[in-house]
Amino acid sequence: MSKFFSFGNDPFLERIELPIMSLREVVMFPKSIVPLFVGREASIKAIENALTKYDKKIFLVTQNVPEKERPEPGDLFSVGTVSKILQLLRLPDGTIKVLFEGLQRATWDKETYRFDPEHEYPIVETEPISDDDSDTLEAQALVRATHEALDKYAKVNKKLAQETVAAMNSLNAPGRLADAIMPHLKTEYATKQKVLEEFDPIKRLEETFGLLNAEIEISSLEKKIKGRVKSQMEQNQKDYYLNEQLKAITKEMGREEDPVTEILELEKRMREKNMPEEAREKGLRECKKLKQIPPSSAEYTVVRNYVDWILDLPWNELKETPLDMAKARQILNEDHFGLDKPKQRILEFLAVQSLVGTLKGPILCFVGPPGVGKTSLAKSIARSTDRPFVRLSLGGVRDEAEIRGHRRTYVGALPGKIIQSLKRVKYNNPVFILDEVDKMSMDFRGDPSAALLEVLDPEQNNAFGDHYLDLDYDLSKIFFITTANSLHSIPAPLRDRMEIIELPGYLETEKRQIARSFLLPKQIKQHGLTEENLSLSDDAMLEVIRRYTKEAGVRSLERELASVCRKTAMKLVEEGNKEMAVQITAQNLQSILGVPKFRYGEKEETPQVGMTMGLAYTELGGELLTVETALMPGSGKVEITGKLGDVMQESARAAISYVRSRSDMFGLKPDFYKSVDIHIHVPEGAVPKDGPSAGVTLATSVVSALVNLPVRNDLAMTGEITLRGRVLPIGGLREKLLAAHRGLITTVLIPKDNAKDLKDVPEEILKDLEIIQVENMDDVLDKALACGESSPRAMFCATEDVQPIASTLLKDGVQARRAH
Repeated sequence: MSKFFSFGNDPFLERIELPIMSLREVVMFPKSIVPLFVGREASIKAIENALTKYDKKIFLVTQNVPEKERPEPGDLFSVGTVSKILQLLRLPDGTIKVLFEGLQRATWDKETYRFDPEHEYPIVETEPISDDDSDTLEAQALVRATHEALDKYAKVNKKLAQETVAAMNSLNAPGRLADAIMPHLKTEYATKQKVLEEFDPIKRLEETFGLLNAEIEISSLEKKIKGRVKSQMEQNQKDYYLNEQLKAITKEMGREEDPVTEILELEKRMREKNMPEEAREKGLRECKKLKQIPPSSAEYTVVRNYVDWILDLPWNELKETPLDMAKARQILNEDHFGLDKPKQRILEFLAVQSLVGTLKGPILCFVGPPGVGKTSLAKSIARSTDRPFVRLSLGGVRDEAEIRGHRRTYVGALPGKIIQSLKRVKYNNPVFILDEVDKMSMDFRGDPSAALLEVLDPEQNNAFGDHYLDLDYDLSKIFFITTANSLHSIPAPLRDRMEIIELPGYLETEKRQIARSFLLPKQIKQHGLTEENLSLSDDAMLEVIRRYTKEAGVRSLERELASVCRKTAMKLVEEGNKEMAVQITAQNLQSILGVPKFRYGEKEETPQVGMTMGLAYTELGGELLTVETALMPGSGKVEITGKLGDVMQESARAAISYVRSRSDMFGLKPDFYKSVDIHIHVPEGAVPKDGPSAGVTLATSVVSALVNLPVRNDLAMTGEITLRGRVLPIGGLREKLLAAHRGLITTVLIPKDNAKDLKDVPEEILKDLEIIQVENMDDVLDKALACGESSPRAMFCATEDVQPIASTLLKDGVQARRAH
């Protein structure tokens, strides 16, 4: 049983055990009376036992996690209020309504938390906290200021009864006054709990005073806003009345700008337009809504814009496309040299369409380095099929709304770029090119590549859902073409919906033909010249391609030809003779274009130890990749430099592990790696490099340095290796062989599994290259290391001419010989 004492005018409880009840988002204060609805079983049992066993006393504590149904001791605040049950009412649904009176704030020890074994309700041991209200001048001033603020609050908060305000103004003790005010403030429970946990009465009243002033400010603003809204509503009613009068007057005068007449005209167009019934019904409903909205209203403009979009879209309006295979073939060949595979695919599409009459638009993806003609090929397709052409660049797009549009609830909402483009072109079957599909990104606004899945899926795009239209739009008649520089940056689900057509780099012969047939005539015309003013010899053209450009496409080549045309135009103007003929040869080319920018043929003059030529594939096409390995006395450290990615660094470590596992075969001491540091470097360190095709190059370079045998300078290689020395297949073989041919390489080692890819390599490249297929590193080293006049199948050559570092790593100072 609890013992109740009177301590002055303030009740005081000694340290006793009481039933505890947790509160959700409610804080009980001393000297306050609060009604609460209780439904939890444990809380009901605690109240019932408090009535019979604890003299109606109970300890109320707030949960710090309101959502928890069965709170643990750690889920309750450490300060609560000892309260008295004044009244209890049982309700039909099983809950009870209880009227509590706060008596005294108290703390409790969480270790004393236990459940009554008989009735299963929680009990804790409480430690009451007594207020020591001082009567200093500071306390009196604070109390007086609080009384004044309380009067102001009562004026702006009509829900606060005058009797309650009078009762609180009669309190002069800081602590009691704070406890009496806090339950009436509309603040969060966490803030109220903070005030409850403040034991210093002066500080408690200071916090209460600050919260009271904040509530006064908020209540004043609320009153001001309500008054402004009321005035606005009155003004809107007035405007509506005047607008109705204006419409009546306009109608009587027969003016054309009558809004009602305008809406009737929209309804007429809606009924006559060739569009799906669902869209027509939605448009007519919006027109009906327009009649009920005042023209001066902002909502009127939003609805009117939506109706205009529905009317302006080419729902079922298709451009007639005559199917003339001969004309299509002629246009494709006129505009582009080569590119046989893409041209063949377009002609196949036209042939099938001529048989079936209609065909779902294919989804083609042109993949290739910059400058190979991906976008211009799409324009030629549009011209050959006599369809409108639409281009949408996706580079840098990171907002899903760019594809799907914004919902009409947003200010300034618009449809996505797909629907906007169709409105401009006025037909629903154009050639639609989505440029740079691999350059999209994503952020918090969504993933545009995921939104493209529906656009580019032939099975779904007949019912594309734009957020702004909120209607299904048929995109299946559109001929979609996407372009990309590389496939690896396109998400796999999006790539799965497209037919990939690769446009690799051009050969020198193809570049010469393109320059002669397309680029040079175009630049001559753009610079105001004639074919008689400028002639470029074949040798000069080849020199421009080899020494002034280094690319898979022809974009840089076109810029260099433009520079030649500008220099020629300047000479004609300076000489004052517009009929003058300028001859450009390989001998005078440097005086026009300056010092050559690139060195043609990048192979080494002589075989070098530790230097191996690899082949790499980039977005710009194939490249020669030199790998160097140097040995230094040390303790077994391995240094890998050249700004390599994770894949190439792993390939380098795998290569070193392979060499160590075969040390006996290479004639190396078993612990050779303990006395030497190995540094592997790939030049052009500022250029990031990565990819799974450099393993054989790295391993050959390391072996060459360790056994002091040079690597053939006329040989390049590509392939990945395993720890057992097996050579794995790679990608981009055609581009890599083009790079080898460009660099005057005569022999190329490729994985045996890539033999099937040689059919895609032009014959003129294959006839100049010796292609050797390898299965393991034994084959690679047999062909790559320069072994002099030894037997064709010998892996290493016996020689005493070794470097000092390498000689210390070899058994008996002589390199091992292994004959097959």
